[in-house]
Amino acid sequence: MNKKRKIPKRQCVGCGEMINKKDLIRVIKTPEDHIIIDATGKQNGRGAYICNSIDCFEKARKSKGLERSLKRKIPEEIYEELAKELKAIDK
Repeated sequence: MNKKRKIPKRQCVGCGEMINKKDLIRVIKTPEDHIIIDATGKQNGRGAYICNSIDCFEKARKSKGLERSLKRKIPEEIYEELAKELKAIDK
């Protein structure tokens, strides 16, 4: 009898859809209070997940979804830095 492995799902803070964890990008607030993109998905810190698209990032930015998930106000410079990193990943 084979057991089916459970595939972890997370909710995108932009569009609100439940998507496989592997298909999302993790943005974390580190213990030092820095906001970064976690490419490995294993770094320490509070995480928020977002689809690999600029549209979802802009929705999360407009609705302040990242700020709510990370429980921290995010400065404009960090949003711009995250947008550049997302564009680099999106190519």
